Amino acid sequence: MPEGAVLPVLSVVVVNYRGAEDTVTCLRTLRTELDYPAERLQVICVDNASGDGGVDRIRAAVDGVEIVEAPENLGFAGGCNLGARHARGEVLAFLNNDARTDRGWATAAVRVLRDEPDVAAVAGKVLDWDGERVDFVDGGLTWFGMGYKRHAGRSLAELPDTEHDTPKDVLFGTGSSLFVRAPVFHELGGFDERFFMFYEDVDLGWRLNLRGWRVRYEPASIAYHRHHGSMAGVHSSRELYLLERNALCTLYKNLSDATLASVLPAALALTARRATARGELDPTQLEITRRPADPHLDAEPVPVAREALAGFLAVDQFVELLPELTEARRTEQAARVRTDADLVPLMRRAMEPAYPLPRYLAAHDLLVEAFGLAEAFGGARKVLVVTGDALGERMAGPAIRAWHMADVLSREHDVRLVTVNPRCAPPEAPFPVLHPRRRDLPGHVAWADVVILQGHVLEMVPELKDTASSTVVVCDVYDPMHLELLEQGKDGTDEQRALDLAGVTRVLNAQLERGDFFLCASERQRHFWLGHLAAIGRLTPSLYDADPSLRSLLAVVPFGLPGKPPERTAVAIRGVVPGIGEQDRVVLWAGGVYNWFDPLTLLHAVDRLRADHADVRLFFLGMRHPNPEVPDGSMAFRTRELAERLGLVGEHVFFNETWVPYAERQNWLLDADCGVTTHFEHVETTFAFRTRVLDYLWAGLPIVTTDGDSFADLVRRERLGVVVPAEDPAALAGALERVLYDAEFAAGCRERIAAVRERFTWETTLAPLVAFCRNPRPAVDRLPGAAPLVRNEPLRIGDRLRRDAGLVREYLDAGGPSELARRAAGRVRRLARERLFGARGGRG
Repeated sequence: MPEGAVLPVLSVVVVNYRGAEDTVTCLRTLRTELDYPAERLQVICVDNASGDGGVDRIRAAVDGVEIVEAPENLGFAGGCNLGARHARGEVLAFLNNDARTDRGWATAAVRVLRDEPDVAAVAGKVLDWDGERVDFVDGGLTWFGMGYKRHAGRSLAELPDTEHDTPKDVLFGTGSSLFVRAPVFHELGGFDERFFMFYEDVDLGWRLNLRGWRVRYEPASIAYHRHHGSMAGVHSSRELYLLERNALCTLYKNLSDATLASVLPAALALTARRATARGELDPTQLEITRRPADPHLDAEPVPVAREALAGFLAVDQFVELLPELTEARRTEQAARVRTDADLVPLMRRAMEPAYPLPRYLAAHDLLVEAFGLAEAFGGARKVLVVTGDALGERMAGPAIRAWHMADVLSREHDVRLVTVNPRCAPPEAPFPVLHPRRRDLPGHVAWADVVILQGHVLEMVPELKDTASSTVVVCDVYDPMHLELLEQGKDGTDEQRALDLAGVTRVLNAQLERGDFFLCASERQRHFWLGHLAAIGRLTPSLYDADPSLRSLLAVVPFGLPGKPPERTAVAIRGVVPGIGEQDRVVLWAGGVYNWFDPLTLLHAVDRLRADHADVRLFFLGMRHPNPEVPDGSMAFRTRELAERLGLVGEHVFFNETWVPYAERQNWLLDADCGVTTHFEHVETTFAFRTRVLDYLWAGLPIVTTDGDSFADLVRRERLGVVVPAEDPAALAGALERVLYDAEFAAGCRERIAAVRERFTWETTLAPLVAFCRNPRPAVDRLPGAAPLVRNEPLRIGDRLRRDAGLVREYLDAGGPSELARRAAGRVRRLARERLFGARGGRG
């Protein structure tokens, strides 16, 4: 937290129920011993209808405490929620009434919330009253729903520092010392009051994690707790009842459908076994073969210990609560963005049986095996990759990229690759490749935990565009479509170009406003998209504070190439294409001929070069895009026309009029001596990523390229070929001559290419996406309940008048009365807009 930073208002809620003496001690600590600024601290004491006169004793003993009297005993959960409704703070803190705090308890926790905007709650270190033994330093959760405090009761001196003195993410914090962002707490509806007490903190932490927030353990936030002071005089069976019932409620609300289907029946069976084992019941006493001879004796009551009864009644009341819990479950499952598998590490030891009772342990192991529970908590994540490009033997860049994303991610996750293009005849794949009707696309989106999309796909699923949607969305913006369109649309009318550009820009803006993670192809593109994100307001302080590099939001994921070197399966050009002999020198143009390229200068360069080298051959690999929705551009026509006019066609220039199958492209690459790409000098070039150049690297071809794009920088820096100025036929002819006829230079290029291409394997380039999908979360500014931690407070009247007077003097000095009038009119318009947007509920 920066020195001198304004601290948020902190509202501490303490619930009292017939424990006035403990409560007074707790409240006095808060009022007199914390180092938190008193003017930023609100202390609330909720009395849960104690009826013992304790409220008056508390009120008389402690000043500066706001006392809220509950109409009835609402339990810990309800009492905390009631206090939260009276809170003014941006941060809520919940502290047990039988606890006291260390001086830095509050500042240490608030510092975490200030420094880490994706942390919704901070769990403090809780020790016993003397500070010698552990109460809470970490939380664990069993597969059957019982949360527990790891290392509870152990001597702090005997515990390794790494277990208690290191900050870490946890599934939940203990309600005896817990800090939560107030907007997030209210967004989630606070603690679940059905729980009354016990596991309401487990449930809250689980729900926070499911929605993409983090819960952070902070060891510098220390409290000391008289454990279970609130349960003094209460029979242990009542506690067991609440623990058993609430564990089932917690499971039912928060597990996914697939996991719950396996876990719930096993958990119910284990509850029964726990009850019989705990009550030492004879489980066979009602077997019909054991009935006594005297029928009257058979009707005698069977004694059941309260400890056993607690489990059976817990199941009964769980059933009673099901209608309400079903509605709560519907809400939580709709809002979740993380999988059960994501949270297994936070459960610590999910398969822990918890109770050392022999009959119980035997049943536990049987149920785990019978219901496959070990597998249920290690399920794969569901990832949907959607492209608008054609999937088949012949694929262009977007489809190739989507294909390899699906391939790499399918090694860890359950992946579907979907295209919305009319053409879908894919080769065999280790993952499903689907071509749904557009109306069926939302069903695939609903299936997925993570959706990776390209192009216009977001427009086809309006539900996904909603920024309130809980689905985690990865937007692949490696193709700046609006920059391409500036060149691609030159043949159209000015009016149509303007309309098309505005439409594509809206499509991209929608992605940038909605996405949780973005992929671009180069550092140049990253700078461009950072500017775009800043312009639409996505680069918020919370995003920046969570990650100043912003690489967790926008990562460089270049196009990739196979890790295995190309292997020839056939001869494709030399001795096959009429006019190209086996000894000719072949220049390969790999890819399409689009309007932003400059093949015309290349033709003039070949025309110059043939005067000295009759064996030079230029081969255009693909003149027609495999996606039928992509029309032929004017540049393809002009290229053919110029080649004919120069007399090059069939002798020095050759065209493949179709598109080479993706799985066979290596045969054309291996028949070439060098690869070439030439383009004009314009903004599309500046941010382009020429994927064909990667194929040149894959095949070890020396590269000749026009200056101005990211690959030109790479070729120049690593000496992989020759970089030439734009539209310079002489320089281009000289570059081609060097890579084709200077054997020593070409060999050096190939040697250096072999080292560089390892950086561009798909496994390497997709590493940021793989890492994100292992732990996917919404972007910080999209987390439910996200809000600035410190709100601007309205100025007092005197301060406002002094501010306005200062502004009047400043405007008069700057431009006299006319400047003052202009500024005043602008302020009136701004206030009017704010009122208008406020009335409409707009975002502003």
